[in-house]
Amino acid sequence: MVDLSLVLWAAIPPLLLLGYYYCRIPFAPPLLKLLMFFVFGAISGILALSLEWIFESVANSVVNWDSVKRSLPGIVLRQLIEIGPIEEGCKLAAVVIPINLQRQYRLHLSSVLILTIAVALGFTAEENWIYLFHGTASIFERTIGTPVHAMFSAPWGYALGMYISSKTGNQNKKFIFRAWLNSVICHAVVNVLSSAWGYSLPLRFLSYGFFPFLLWMFWRLEQLLRKVQRKPPIILISGYTPQQRYWQRSLVLFALVLGGNAIFGLFLLARIVSPLNLSTLLNYEILWFILTRILLNLFFGFLAWGIYRYLRRIARRRYFY
Repeated sequence: MVDLSLVLWAAIPPLLLLGYYYCRIPFAPPLLKLLMFFVFGAISGILALSLEWIFESVANSVVNWDSVKRSLPGIVLRQLIEIGPIEEGCKLAAVVIPINLQRQYRLHLSSVLILTIAVALGFTAEENWIYLFHGTASIFERTIGTPVHAMFSAPWGYALGMYISSKTGNQNKKFIFRAWLNSVICHAVVNVLSSAWGYSLPLRFLSYGFFPFLLWMFWRLEQLLRKVQRKPPIILISGYTPQQRYWQRSLVLFALVLGGNAIFGLFLLARIVSPLNLSTLLNYEILWFILTRILLNLFFGFLAWGIYRYLRRIARRRYFY
């Protein structure tokens, strides 16, 4: 019997995030249509899981695939030729097929992007339920990862929207595959980095690139949303000379590392304290540990935010004065 509470925990965070993006997108399709694409996304998740199972069975009949995918090169290979292509391909099909079947008028770029986000979040809901049902991830971990599939799929969703909304679509068609390939690679990178803390040293240090990379993908999604909202992009690199631009790029990278690992530190802290009961949490040493870790990560986070504001202020001065 299906546990209703697990279904709610799996579906409500993606639905809330979908509502947030729906309010931000101009020319958004009707809410009922958006929810229909959310369901298509969940179905595409089931299809992707089935295709991955078939791939694993065929691969094991040819080589010892279970043994290959335990090593780091095998993990990377699996993500690049199995997980990334299958999952991003199923999401792409869940957007393209219904649009082609129901296409009665030319959709706006923003409409295609929000439909892509709806499918990606539906895929997330299905994936959340699988993880929660099997107990392989906590509700907190799945909730914090809610936007990840939307961040994966945003590039090809934008490219598809450019193709569908353009009067000369053939000129934009070539960008769809490039954007989809970009999503597959980013998908693979995130999955490899997310499992890096299970490696032996020094490969374990790769895990410190996980949240900075997610932060960069979130930035990329926000920039695409600003484009469809007809807002100017947020400019951080504004130097005139190569030396200035190199310095500013270094600051951006530093801010991503600081901000991403501040989030990572708070995430690890939440994982550590979540199993503890109230009496243990009220222990002086435990409280001091929690407080110092929170303050330390907040310090790094505010430092990253300060670098971001500094770069924006320089760009404003350069472009408006």
